[in-house]
Amino acid sequence: MALYVPRPRVRLKDWCQWTGQPWPKVEKVVGDSFRVRAAYESVYTMAANAVLRLIERYQINPQSVGCVALGTESSTDNSAGAVIVKGMVDEALERMGRPALATECEVPEFKHACLGGMYALKSALRFVDAEGPERVAIVVAADIAEYERGSSGEQTQGAGAVAMLVETNPQLLEVDLRQTGSAATYRAIDFRKPVARHIMDATVHGIDNGWHDFPVFNGRYSTNCYMRTVSDAFDAMAARRGESADSYLEDVAAILMHRPYEYMPVQALSMIALRRVLRTEGGPQRLRDLAHPVAADLDKVMAEMTDPPDLFELVRKDGIDADPHPETSKVLRQFRNSPGFKKLVEDKMFLGSGLMRHLGNLYAAALPAWLGAALEEANVRQVRLAERQLLAIGYGSGDAAEAWPLRVVKNWREAAAKLKFEEALAGAVDLDQSAYEAAHDGGGVPDIEPQGEFVVERIGDRTEPSFQDVGIEYYRYVA
Repeated sequence: MALYVPRPRVRLKDWCQWTGQPWPKVEKVVGDSFRVRAAYESVYTMAANAVLRLIERYQINPQSVGCVALGTESSTDNSAGAVIVKGMVDEALERMGRPALATECEVPEFKHACLGGMYALKSALRFVDAEGPERVAIVVAADIAEYERGSSGEQTQGAGAVAMLVETNPQLLEVDLRQTGSAATYRAIDFRKPVARHIMDATVHGIDNGWHDFPVFNGRYSTNCYMRTVSDAFDAMAARRGESADSYLEDVAAILMHRPYEYMPVQALSMIALRRVLRTEGGPQRLRDLAHPVAADLDKVMAEMTDPPDLFELVRKDGIDADPHPETSKVLRQFRNSPGFKKLVEDKMFLGSGLMRHLGNLYAAALPAWLGAALEEANVRQVRLAERQLLAIGYGSGDAAEAWPLRVVKNWREAAAKLKFEEALAGAVDLDQSAYEAAHDGGGVPDIEPQGEFVVERIGDRTEPSFQDVGIEYYRYVA
């Protein structure tokens, strides 16, 4: 695995001073900082940077790569995607005197909000399983998370890319797709990026965001969708594995989830764990003990958990702020404060969490980034992970989720030592308020010199009958 993030950085403590937000709450719920792309960067340059780092760091034979898959929701071209990344990498490799990636190569792009990276990874796993040991695949998850200034999502921005090598003889993690769980339900309005928002008159939707990729989202509803769908995916995985999911949560070495900000995985894990409590012997009594101190109606809690309402229908009926499980919400708050659950979080979600506080929301790259950060920290701290299991749960709004049991291979440390995720954060350039606002509103930080990375050199503007390149990005590698 290899990570790339832009150098421009916004410290959230500074951001709180600019915006009047409470730093203690933001620090606890969100994190420490996020990255902003430079003016010369796009999602494709970030993806290519991560892929080139991967090839160089792990000495991958470019001619063995039969698939380059891109997972993103930040595409700026509705026709091509992964092949753009391949083209940049090919040019850089040739300049370095190395062979380009194989011409016999698949170049798909996967889109489903923040789950695109895992869907790309799943496809790559199927590719190498079918092609055999001579062929490998590279998956790159890359995104730019932008929100309107003044919106509730502004503090959860970010940008970056994670590239991953997939092969039949893995050096870090093994995946058995027959044991994974999936879930998907259409929920319409929790988080979307309709193209129409770019061409509608500003008076129609109340904002003038130009061509920024600001999403249309409803925060509380999105959180409920996230919690429901990742729980469904976990239950599907547990059913396929045919084992006690309760003991599984205790036995795994780490639990890693899609992470738009610090606190959301904790919320989701509490729903997963509480649903498992209900399925254990003595579960109803345990729920009764949790419900009593907060005056929650146990019968309603049981009904909400065993037969939950349709979230989209509830919103259409009762409005966007409707709580789909009001009694269960009381119990969940009590449950999250229980010593047992706090210990579960402390034991299973600590690896890599410190580094993730400095990345912000990477959308499709968020879960891969946490996974790499966890492996790197485990190697540095000499945590024994060989042949142990990790649980990875990805999520994409709209909604879909994947729950995967991963097995750390026996000799994983050699590959983990080359991850260098923390090193990828070096060289940050901290932005002041005026620089951040100018970059946010103008499309990237100016006056940052590229260093060993791809850049958008120019954007075409010709529309003659004999030649057209309007809107097409031209790229260059700056050594």
